[in-house]
Amino acid sequence: MPNTNHKKGDQHRDVRRAEESDLADRVRAEVEALHEFFVAWFTGAVADDDDVFQRGFARRFDPGFVLIPPAGNLVTLAGLTKAIRGGHGANPAFRIAIRDVVLRREIPGVAVVTYQEWQRNAQASTPADNGRISTALLRPEPVAPGGFAWLHVHECWLPTEVMRAGPYDF
Repeated sequence: MPNTNHKKGDQHRDVRRAEESDLADRVRAEVEALHEFFVAWFTGAVADDDDVFQRGFARRFDPGFVLIPPAGNLVTLAGLTKAIRGGHGANPAFRIAIRDVVLRREIPGVAVVTYQEWQRNAQASTPADNGRISTALLRPEPVAPGGFAWLHVHECWLPTEVMRAGPYDF
């Protein structure tokens, strides 16, 4: 049921209760697809090929994209691209589970989404089995593989007790 606590004509629609909308479904599919690529890339399940990398990763991002990982540093698209590109096949045991994808706001031209990203055997993270909650800004982009361009992602660690409890059965 959509949230109706907004003024008539309000262009900033709260969609927390509209999880089953078409936009929410498309956003959820995009978040899952990007992270499926990360697993395939880092495990070496896909070819170390420029076209594969462009389709799976690079064409999904706005040139001004910024990532703020749990450590709090700011990573530009160039830095992230270099790190991802150089990690092909480096972690055959790496796994990701995406949970609780929620479309939080629909602002003209921008979707605000939160999701949990659970990682298992993440060599580049401490702890290697971890969970984070992310907020992402995406804008519709018809030429992008999933129909969205990623503008910004901010990640925070889930509480330690939540991470310890898991589950890591993925």
